[in-house]
Amino acid sequence: MKGGVVKLFDSHCHINFDAFQQDREAVMQRAAQQGVKRLFVPGVTRQLSSDKRWIDDCLPIEIIEGYGLHPYFIEEHQASDLDWLARQLDSAPGAVVGEIGLDANMSDYKKQYELFSAQVDLAVTFKRRVVLHHRKTQPELLRILKPVRDKLPEVPGVIHAFSGSAEQANEWINLGFMLGVGGTITYSRANKTRQAIQQANIHHLVLETDAPDMPLKGFQGQRNEPAQCFRVLEQLSELRGEPIEQLAKVIWNNTCRLFGASIR
Repeated sequence: MKGGVVKLFDSHCHINFDAFQQDREAVMQRAAQQGVKRLFVPGVTRQLSSDKRWIDDCLPIEIIEGYGLHPYFIEEHQASDLDWLARQLDSAPGAVVGEIGLDANMSDYKKQYELFSAQVDLAVTFKRRVVLHHRKTQPELLRILKPVRDKLPEVPGVIHAFSGSAEQANEWINLGFMLGVGGTITYSRANKTRQAIQQANIHHLVLETDAPDMPLKGFQGQRNEPAQCFRVLEQLSELRGEPIEQLAKVIWNNTCRLFGASIR
């Protein structure tokens, strides 16, 4: 089967990054040809979320934006950015909080923790879904989120770029979270994650590219693109032994539920 036959929703793509500055329109056309109809662009800093010049390059794909303060940019974030984030959520009904999280490989973990906790509080206040970044921090994220689970929406969010065991996957699924499935499953060395995704409840899986990062096997060292969402779907179909068309339909519906979007 060729891309474009099924309807795809890339649940995590940084199409507003400078890596796409020179050819963003062509990148989006390639994605559309592969069946990508919608794309979620996470918020990572106040500055990047405030710059909307990139949006005109994104037709014909529908864009859904999030608002968040990402741990990668911890040195840029100011206390006043939380007030800005609250204003964005107040003025944008349904907008998700993210990409937010904790990263054990990044500096100033104390500030990361305080910032993440404050953003979870905002998600609770505005009853919004969260898009979670993790690196060696899933237990800590779960510890913070479990007590407020009932104060979040029915689908509370997604653990972006899920990697880990079936037991970890089930912990998130039991809380109602989606698991972000991307290029990791194309690598045979990621055996634990592949097994977890193979066994996971299909109604809790969403596709993502994390473009321009997380290139698929065979594309190492290259810029990732949202068009690769179809190759992730192909790999998922092979991994689970389920037809592409069936998977695509269920995952489209999952992703629309995640972002509160129409299933049309």
